[in-house]
Amino acid sequence: MPVLAIDAGTTGVTALVVGSDGGVLARGYREFAQLFPRPGWVEHEPEDIWTATLAACREALGRTDRTPSCVGITDQRETAVVWDRRTGRAPRPAIVWQDRRTTGICDRLRAAGHEPRIAELTGLRLDPYFTGTKFCWLAAEEPRLWDGVRDGSLALGTVDSYLVHRLTGGAAHVTDPSNASRTLLYDLAAGDWSDELCELFQVPRSALPDLVPSSGVVGTTDPDAFLGLALPIAGIAGDQQAALFGQACFTPGTSKCTYGTGSFVLTNTGTTPVRSQAGLLTTVAWDVGDGLVYALEGSIFVTGAAVQWLRDGLGLIDSAAEIEGLARTVPDSGDLVFVPALTGMGAPHWDPHARGTIVGITRGTTRAHLARATLEAIAFEVRDVVDVMVSEAGLAVPELSADGGASANDLLLQLQADQLGVPVRRPRVTETTALGAAFLAGLGTGVWAGQDELAATWALDRRFEPEDGRRDDGRHDRWREALDRARQWTS
Repeated sequence: MPVLAIDAGTTGVTALVVGSDGGVLARGYREFAQLFPRPGWVEHEPEDIWTATLAACREALGRTDRTPSCVGITDQRETAVVWDRRTGRAPRPAIVWQDRRTTGICDRLRAAGHEPRIAELTGLRLDPYFTGTKFCWLAAEEPRLWDGVRDGSLALGTVDSYLVHRLTGGAAHVTDPSNASRTLLYDLAAGDWSDELCELFQVPRSALPDLVPSSGVVGTTDPDAFLGLALPIAGIAGDQQAALFGQACFTPGTSKCTYGTGSFVLTNTGTTPVRSQAGLLTTVAWDVGDGLVYALEGSIFVTGAAVQWLRDGLGLIDSAAEIEGLARTVPDSGDLVFVPALTGMGAPHWDPHARGTIVGITRGTTRAHLARATLEAIAFEVRDVVDVMVSEAGLAVPELSADGGASANDLLLQLQADQLGVPVRRPRVTETTALGAAFLAGLGTGVWAGQDELAATWALDRRFEPEDGRRDDGRHDRWREALDRARQWTS
């Protein structure tokens, strides 16, 4: 009984057909356009996401003769989408989680003293990253559009709820707690939308999706809309929570890092939300029908995106996979430090005014040094988050499970193990975001009997052990100095 998983990421949509043994039977992928209309603005056309979803699923299904029994969905989380309830069409582009246009709104709300209460209710920071500030911006800047939101003709949501609407032919408008907890509109303690926060951010609660568990049937795909298939939609989770689930991090204290466009470190904290005062986020991990499970998260905005910038912005490499070979041609970065704050800084520093900085350029600097400095920067950023988890939150991280596209880079994972001083392990299936969506859907329809059965499907590809003396060789201290030079650039 295979499961179809849809992973609607930041740069493209991946579709996997996953077998009952947790193996990938078939895969499809389609990129979609990234829009940068102004400095600091990042948008997607929702129709492009939907078209890419259909193409990726068609490709995956065409590569196997097995018909899936259900569908699971995972998505890029904090991206804000507005669409017509009747047609499913979006009247404007989606505002992507990386977008910084709401920095001024956050500054004003912070100056007015709202941040402590927001943090108390949501477990989040007041930052442009989150969906609520984007809706607030739309309410202020596009009043005609917001009239449609108020009168009920337009729906609000994140990418998961938009896709469910399209997949079901408009029959369902839902989201799960893992996505809802990233909006600044969700009360962690109540497990529901907050009227207080909806009023603060000027968001009509009636426009938001209904809340449903992360696992369990919430609708059926419309054959006329979705490739002639009528399949139960039985799993929904934000991408990082789905990856935590796909890595079988089911017990408190288990941790993973997904190396994607950004990098995201999550630790399962069980049924008790752990609060951080040092830049980490408290979030819902999932609800499989027996109550909320929480996680502590460090969200790093730009890691894999820095490699894409080397490729597309500077033309230093032709493909992302080339960076490892290029970086290996030099023994170190030659004292070059790259702070990839291309869309501000996320956890644990949280500075939307920061910008990318390269320090230490000399006449001897080559593209290989920049390639290696980019990989080192990713390892440093993740170390900063894990160090806070260990010191401030008191969590033990004896090893880190790695996944995502950049986890295929052996040099990166060795650098990461060296910086953390603990082993980093990579599973055979590194597309654990989509795998987690498949697990949630299959769990909700009886493909798997429980979490123990899911955990048994996890298989090790390679384990990276830290090298003695590398954690304290001074490179991280130089990184911290460079961070100070990148901060508050636009303020």
